Amino acid sequence: MVRLSLTLVLLMIVAAPALAAEAEWPQFRGPDGQGHASAQGLPSSWSEHENIVWKAAIPGRGWSSPVIAGNDIWLTTAVESPITEAEKSKRLKGTTNNQPLTLAGTLSLRAICVDKRSGQITADVELLTEERPQPTHAMNSFASPTPVLADGKLFAHFGTHGTACLDTATRKVLWTNRELTINHENGAGSSPVLWQDRLIVHCDGSDAQYIAALNTATGQIAWKTERSGKMNDEPQLKKAYGTPLIMEVGGQTTVVSPAADWLYGYEPATGRELWKVPYGMLGFSIVPRPVAGHGFVYMSTSFMQPQLLAVKLDGPQPEIAWRFAKQMPNMCSPLLVGDELYAVSDKGIATCLDAHTGEVHWTERLPGNYAASPLMADGKIFISSRDGETTVLAPGKKLQKLGSGQLDSPILASPAAV
Repeated sequence: MVRLSLTLVLLMIVAAPALAAEAEWPQFRGPDGQGHASAQGLPSSWSEHENIVWKAAIPGRGWSSPVIAGNDIWLTTAVESPITEAEKSKRLKGTTNNQPLTLAGTLSLRAICVDKRSGQITADVELLTEERPQPTHAMNSFASPTPVLADGKLFAHFGTHGTACLDTATRKVLWTNRELTINHENGAGSSPVLWQDRLIVHCDGSDAQYIAALNTATGQIAWKTERSGKMNDEPQLKKAYGTPLIMEVGGQTTVVSPAADWLYGYEPATGRELWKVPYGMLGFSIVPRPVAGHGFVYMSTSFMQPQLLAVKLDGPQPEIAWRFAKQMPNMCSPLLVGDELYAVSDKGIATCLDAHTGEVHWTERLPGNYAASPLMADGKIFISSRDGETTVLAPGKKLQKLGSGQLDSPILASPAAV
């Protein structure tokens, strides 16, 4: 399968000036985890025949974003074997999940390295196998969490199917861990984050809800903390797929962690819960990653009439300062640029809000449907659709379109730029 989400990433790379050593993309949504890149000289338009230097076909299927160091572009994928109808019926028997699902016979969960200069695959390493994988939503994949790249190691997480650490120089798997098991219902979605020697992951299923950290040297569980907030009695409404954000809150390094019905703050070294804030409404299957600035954390409650919440962090207890409920995203993370906050709904309604008050500056319908998170780079905002089209905007209180790019296949992974 050709992953055209990767094609867009490569387009951003080859159009930029020569890379500096520090210009890396180590995690989901970039160095700060909030969708900002330092890349310069990026194009405002492209097609299958314009501003494309090369394309690479990637084996298997996966919506994880790439992570980049030097000339190495790493991404994860799942190679699926077919499943018989009899086995499919057997696995779905008794499920209460009424979503459209994809099942596979077995999985080979892999890390792929692509050379930035040529598009050649330089490594294809099997990290884990799964003989009886959980089903995943038809819009999801078995390799959706984005890996983390740090200190010559790639940390790849596949939800309940396991976590692995790869030495990127030797291409050897250093450790695996398969202890963090839950029922995702729709497949894994939460990407891991790194803090010192802790690899922190969300585990919010229909059967169990917790956050955990693995020791980066050994893969052993360093801590595991159960979610403490009261949730809906319906198991399907307890799950979440969000990615945490590590930041300073009140002078303390904090894991800001969106889960079903609650936003939590944890101590990264120990997993101790520091605070929690109720959404004041149903919030489940959380997908967007929060962004932060101006003393706020901004997050979407995701499915079932999503709202964007601005959580004020000043004071003894974080609290919701304002909320916005019209055409907010189920899947796309918000983007904060200066004093403006941008959000894109799954159906393509883009909204620019005042980040301090929630006042609307503009609203515009973009073409197509959306799952990828927007990217800010080179003074431009790139918003990529599931239909393969990227709209390029100028940031600001007034809507200004700078161009667009069109590829032949869907974009489900969030793009990167270095």
